[in-house]
Amino acid sequence: MRIATFNVQNLRLRHGGATDRLDGARDADVPEDSAAAAARLDPLDRRLTAAVLRDVNADVVALQEVFDRESLDHFHERFLLPTGTAPYPYRICLPGNDGRGNDVAVLSRIAPEAVESHAAVTPRELGIVVPPPLGENLPIFRRDCLELTVPRLTLFVCHLKAPYPDPTAAWPVRRAEAAAVRRLIERRFPKPEAVWWLVLGDLNEPWTRDVEEGRAIAPLLEDFAVDLAARMAERERWSYYDARAGRYSQPDALLASPALADAWPDARPYVVREGLGLEAGRYHGPHLPDVGGHRPHASDHAALVVDFPGL
Repeated sequence: MRIATFNVQNLRLRHGGATDRLDGARDADVPEDSAAAAARLDPLDRRLTAAVLRDVNADVVALQEVFDRESLDHFHERFLLPTGTAPYPYRICLPGNDGRGNDVAVLSRIAPEAVESHAAVTPRELGIVVPPPLGENLPIFRRDCLELTVPRLTLFVCHLKAPYPDPTAAWPVRRAEAAAVRRLIERRFPKPEAVWWLVLGDLNEPWTRDVEEGRAIAPLLEDFAVDLAARMAERERWSYYDARAGRYSQPDALLASPALADAWPDARPYVVREGLGLEAGRYHGPHLPDVGGHRPHASDHAALVVDFPGL
């Protein structure tokens, strides 16, 4: 089984005008993304997003920043299938807590045995103590933790709190979310270390504050999960380029249960950067045709992929 995670940067279907259209991979936080000409690059972005997914060719793909199921279906039918890739008959995008509608989603060629959103779960329900601003009776996840079971494996798809606009304020939120993911897994499995599960998605780490005060996602790593990216050389791990700050980081993650990591000791992830803009100068490999300096691009994230042969 091949599994991937990919933050596709604001995939949203817009209605109106002559035809429906998808937003491009842009945040409007740099001039190139908000100028009048920016919208003309939107369909080029989404063709590149589709080309990355075609080349990754995963059996199951965890996506972040998908507006809704309608947007996902439109992208699948109008952009992904025309690349010639095999279809994904199982497409999941449930409403989360992001006010802009940037939810987590899944494309799968394997029939799920169970799907469960945890968007409504609160710290009180999980028995987690959180700082007062978070509220013990408010949803703990800023988007969701989407639980998906396929034969022999359970996935927990996440997109944890980003460091913007205030990294200091975001850190305890991300720590609480990480603790909540761990508690969900512990509640789901009496012996979490002995079964096969995988936490994957955009965990928005590491950042400078994590170096100073410890990683916000430490609850998931301390004697609990195995960071599969640690099997890669450190220089190979980066999967995100922040054009505004000129910064490289590795927010995208694959955290495996000890049993899963032990069963596939040679499962070493790899990063597919062919859709990043040319501005990410640390990458010297091939780019997809039509990739531009900043845009067009598939996303500001690369895809992170791992193979579990025989699963």
